[in-house]
Amino acid sequence: MALVAGGIGQTPFLAHIRELLGDRGYGGDPARRACQRVSIYYGVRTAELAAGVDDFRAAGATVHLASDDGTLGFHGFVTELLAQQEKPLHLFGCGPEPMLHALAKLAFEWGVPCHLSLETPMACGVGICFSCVTKVKTETGWDYKRVCVEGPIFDAECLAWH
Repeated sequence: MALVAGGIGQTPFLAHIRELLGDRGYGGDPARRACQRVSIYYGVRTAELAAGVDDFRAAGATVHLASDDGTLGFHGFVTELLAQQEKPLHLFGCGPEPMLHALAKLAFEWGVPCHLSLETPMACGVGICFSCVTKVKTETGWDYKRVCVEGPIFDAECLAWH
């Protein structure tokens, strides 16, 4: 498993790491190990903005760091760092939209499943206002899905990026 975070997109991944490695169960589910190894690829603009790195390591994840300015880990985008690594079995991403686009493209090239947590303003949070919609592919073209109700996690293959 490879988790890819950009900026504050790292926030949900500590809980996900604990869940994947069987240290915690959530929503009333018992803890259950889902995989043997979890790697997190975390990209920030500069080292000062990195948060939770020690917590990821303490939870048992292998941490790979990237920064736009080169002050932390790999100098460049986190997706560029990931592209240099061995192909994972599954990708999960949370972060800015350009990073998610790049991650979806890489997943497609590698032929691996990819799930993305979309960040979008959610005015009502219950699906009434349709302010948080994202385009998804359908059999006849495309349609909208509400990120607050049908998401925020989407299979990258179903998203209509163009």
